[in-house]
Amino acid sequence: MRLALSWLTVLPVRVGSGEVDARAARRAIAFAPLVGLLLGAAVVGLLALPLPGPVAGFLVVGFLALATRGMHLDGLADTADGLGCYGPPERALAVMKDGGAGPFAVVALIVVLGAEAAAFPLVGWGAVLLALTAGRAAFVLCCLRGVPAARPEGLGALVAGTQPRWTAVAWWAVLAVAGFFVDPWRGPVGVVLAGALVALLIRHTGKRFGGITGDVLGAACETATLTVLAVATL
Repeated sequence: MRLALSWLTVLPVRVGSGEVDARAARRAIAFAPLVGLLLGAAVVGLLALPLPGPVAGFLVVGFLALATRGMHLDGLADTADGLGCYGPPERALAVMKDGGAGPFAVVALIVVLGAEAAAFPLVGWGAVLLALTAGRAAFVLCCLRGVPAARPEGLGALVAGTQPRWTAVAWWAVLAVAGFFVDPWRGPVGVVLAGALVALLIRHTGKRFGGITGDVLGAACETATLTVLAVATL
């Protein structure tokens, strides 16, 4: 859990370099949804402030970007540019590693951040917790055994293939049940649709890049979060 907090938040949680091995990485990914729950609790507090809806929504997406060092947004942007370029997997991975933001990245960020900012003030606290937890549960799907890493180095190589299927089934089943208590139909539908879209993303990036990268994890997180929020606004 300390490693998950160190990776996924700006909290001053120290983890020694000697503690970061394959076993610790596997456990950190398995605990990642709990980090989403923690972030969701903070967002619920922000949304309780007496602010106009649009102001509150943009403050929330700004807070989440700061609280997570913008990693997931960076991953979304890089993945969008990688998927949007021509050429073999090596070309796509080079574009993702470049660090710049191309047109696909800009559009993806505008759409996702704008939609999240609009949705957060419209949904209840239960949907907020569900969306942010589902976003981090997407990491578990990305790291299922059998899903390779696209590169021999980096975060993707460290966590790829570390999660047994029962971990993913357990987390997403818990989310579906929790979704039922949030809203009898919007909750479970949002969770199922989020899981399906993440699975499609993993499959497509596997074909396009040859496996997952840390950027793909970020894109999967934002995909699942926005999907649950969007369904909750229906």
